[in-house]
Parts: sequence; structure tokens; C-alpha cells
Amino acid sequence: MKRPLKCPTCKKSGDWQAGPCGPFCSKRCKLVDLGKWFSGENAIPEPLRPEHFQNYEIPPGVDPDGPEAS
Repeated sequence: MKRPLKCPTCKKSGDWQAGPCGPFCSKRCKLVDLGKWFSGENAIPEPLRPEHFQNYEIPPGVDPDGPEAS
């Protein structure tokens, strides 16, 4: 069984990733979060540098759409 997640906006617990608004519990919570980004209440604290992305780079020869390695 999956561990329940907390909605980032209202903190209600549930399996939000599976829903249409994941990781939020509702469209309302999703829009509240978007509003915080537009108003500047949420922000990335520093400019992104190439080092920030190194952990997420796909190695050469790996199909990003292929099955995940276990």
C-alpha cells in the first residue's frame, strides 16, 4: 500500500499523485499554489546553475521512455 501524501497547500492526507490534480488534493489547491508563484510568495531563491541538474541527467544510451531499472 502506498503511503499517503500531504497536499502541499492544505496539508490534507491522501493518494493525490493518482488524481488529476496530483500532488494537490483539488483544483482549488492547485490554483492557490499557482497564485503564490505568480505573486512571488513562492520563488526559487537563487538562479539555477548547470550543477543543479546533474542528478537528473539521463546517461547516454538510456531510453528515457523505456522501462525503469529495478
